[in-house]
Amino acid sequence: MSQVPFEIRPGIRVGVGVPHVYFAGPCVIESEDMVIGVAESLRKIAERHGVPLVFKASFDKANRSSIDSFRGPGLEAGLAVLARVREEVGLPVLTDIHEAWQAEPVARIADILQIPAFLCRQTDLLIAAGRTGAVVNIKKGQFLAPEDMRHAVAKVASTGNARVLITERGSSFGYHNLVVDMRGLPVMRREAPVIFDVTHSLQLPGGLGHATGGAREFHPYLARAAAAVGVDGFFVEVHPDPPRALSDATTQLELKEFDDLIGQLERVRSAVSEGES
Repeated sequence: MSQVPFEIRPGIRVGVGVPHVYFAGPCVIESEDMVIGVAESLRKIAERHGVPLVFKASFDKANRSSIDSFRGPGLEAGLAVLARVREEVGLPVLTDIHEAWQAEPVARIADILQIPAFLCRQTDLLIAAGRTGAVVNIKKGQFLAPEDMRHAVAKVASTGNARVLITERGSSFGYHNLVVDMRGLPVMRREAPVIFDVTHSLQLPGGLGHATGGAREFHPYLARAAAAVGVDGFFVEVHPDPPRALSDATTQLELKEFDDLIGQLERVRSAVSEGES
């Protein structure tokens, strides 16, 4: 596959030569009111910066460190909340699927089906997602080399669906640590548009013993580096009160931090574009 821009929905394109797209929202649906409030705030931020934004939130976090961790409201209730974001707030939406049977019902609501990193080699899941015709965002497994993502992309493309994205979220580096090899971004960009996951690249998996830790203070450094190397968008989890978040409390950004980050990343993009012209 070549890296050709395509539409996520009318008016929002992703790929080389078009503006960064931002995937932003809380890690998991904690409550309907919280989700709608965050979505409305994010829409205003995106409009102020003039950038396209897709709202993201999970109806189920099936991969948690502890059996006691909060997972979300489940598929039916979660999709109802995401439908409100799409219809009332006016934003396209992205959410994860974990099993092949979920692809069809989720695609009725979501513009983008996301394949979690630990499931990026699951053939049946990728094919089911591709068959819906929705955009499919595949997170690169922490255990995969960048060039190996071509196989995951090919599985989706085998269904005739060429609207595939790859998201970089770091690679395992010893115990409880991730690193991002920036060389992998242009490698994967040969296969599909690439999104840089600011949030999960900051994780320290299992670092809290009972839960995943993180180093959120490094978010502007990694994000700016990815913008300088060249990516097609950014994935950022945003919460109104990160320390109280029920998932990824150590890596989510406040709304003001996200607002500031967009400004930084767009300035980097402009500087790089000027340098290449």
